[in-house]
Amino acid sequence: MTRRAVFLALAILMVVMTAPTGTARANTFYPITGTGSTWSQNALDQWRANVSRNYSMTVNYSGVGSTSGRRDFIEGSVDFAISEIPFQAKPEDNSAPEISPVGFAYLPIVAGGTSFMYNLKINGKRVTNLRLSGETVTKIFTGAITKWNDPAIVADNPGLVMPDRAVVPVIRSDGSGTSAQFTLWMSKQFPSLWTKGMTSQYPMFGNAKAQKGSDGVSGYVAQNYGEGAITYVEYSYAKKAGFPVAKLLNKAGYYAEPTAFSVAVALTKAGINSDLTQNLDGVYNDTDPRTYPLSSYSYAIVPTEIKAGRDIFDENKGNTLGAFLRYVLCEGQQQADTLGYSPLPMNLVMAGSDQIKRIPGAGNTGVDFNGCNNPTFKPGDSPSKNQLAAIAPQPQPCDKQGPTQCTTGTAGAPADTPVKPEAQNPGTNQPGTNQPGTSQPGTNQPGTNQPGTNQPGTNQPGTNQPGTNQPGTNQPSSNGANPDAPGVPGDPGAVDAGLIPVYDEEGNVIFDAAAGVDGAVPGSNGTVMRAQASPFTLPERGMGTEQWLMIAAVVLLIGAVVVPPLVGSRLKGGSGAGL
Repeated sequence: MTRRAVFLALAILMVVMTAPTGTARANTFYPITGTGSTWSQNALDQWRANVSRNYSMTVNYSGVGSTSGRRDFIEGSVDFAISEIPFQAKPEDNSAPEISPVGFAYLPIVAGGTSFMYNLKINGKRVTNLRLSGETVTKIFTGAITKWNDPAIVADNPGLVMPDRAVVPVIRSDGSGTSAQFTLWMSKQFPSLWTKGMTSQYPMFGNAKAQKGSDGVSGYVAQNYGEGAITYVEYSYAKKAGFPVAKLLNKAGYYAEPTAFSVAVALTKAGINSDLTQNLDGVYNDTDPRTYPLSSYSYAIVPTEIKAGRDIFDENKGNTLGAFLRYVLCEGQQQADTLGYSPLPMNLVMAGSDQIKRIPGAGNTGVDFNGCNNPTFKPGDSPSKNQLAAIAPQPQPCDKQGPTQCTTGTAGAPADTPVKPEAQNPGTNQPGTNQPGTSQPGTNQPGTNQPGTNQPGTNQPGTNQPGTNQPGTNQPSSNGANPDAPGVPGDPGAVDAGLIPVYDEEGNVIFDAAAGVDGAVPGSNGTVMRAQASPFTLPERGMGTEQWLMIAAVVLLIGAVVVPPLVGSRLKGGSGAGL
């Protein structure tokens, strides 16, 4: 009996000690691999670093261009792809139609603006406040405008004395979703100037220089030999490189920068097709003065079935892919603004959540909307409401098309660029001008830095300049948690939230805007970003089945080892006394 009890207790202990815990099971992630878009790569690289550090999750990604990414997915060499446009039935390079041999779904991952990063100096001083109309941009990228002092550029910039210097357009040499989005916009808005329709393969022309990838085109512009150059690239790359972007004229007659706010406003007019691809006609023609007209979103192409003979993907990888995409749609969106993108709105997160459920191995589990922490919505919101768009500030009066021009820098170039006296707008923060009534105590004239007018990414003097928090530098601390579990923070070290507080999944503030806090970091509009000092702790789990089994085993073992000798000695003692 004693031996049986000992063996039973030891068996229970072995089972309890060797059985994987719920957390361990949830954190077993098989590596996954994807290729595609460079437009969204800065965001993807940051998210990959986050999940690697926080959850020991390996997500490999190579920015080879959207066209190559789609083809890699078709060939079965990757688990997922990232693209700005869907599979093409008639590729413009006359290659075979892009037909996937396996079921797939499009899943939005991040929004942003295709910007026009440039390198231009006037009298040796960098220009940071360039403005361009859509027609002017199209003429630059078709070779119709070849000089920076062309009358069309001069008309867009009444405050600048444009130099007699050659314009060097820098285009993509590879198949690119960025090229596709840009040429689609030109074909819709200026069909008489751009007659080639949407194309991923941008044609060479005139004085253009062709470079591979977003890093390639932005890298060319950023070099000393790149003075006079301009390229089309996602806004994130200009912020990362420390260079400005041109403000683009919208249908309301205002020149806009592709900040998180202006992109969020623009995408409220986006049409969503049944397969979640985008129809951007409403974005291009939006008459809201806050909108950036060349806004769009990027999406993942994910498998919805496992097919015999296609060994690249299985349910183990599907579990990783589902967990990664749940992170992307929620916690990952908190960093979109800082990285130069705009967070996805609730309707796209909902649609993306449904697509995750279709991934084999993802457990038919979508997004928990009560703990999502996407900055565009909060629990109970209507899918049609976008918190970011609702608080987007109105443009400054000097950004309106006309005789005045703002001095403020853009993207990664925060310094002001002075303008001609006649182009100065009273109340627009001209250095040293202080026009009558502009900065008088208590007046706060329209355009004089009203709260909320300094949009994130406009780089007002004294703010946290974009470009300082490079993707991958401020990685979140590792907590070994499940990415789907409540209480997992985003990446507080990398987020400069501006006007938007950042919360963890428990609803606790990670960052907030406050004034006059000791040790705080300057933010926009005179606010400071205050990091909350309280450490992150996991909630108490209480006593579970495993703990009770272990206690029972220990008690049983003690009983089996200790009780028999005691009972035996008492019995012997009693027998001796009877003799």
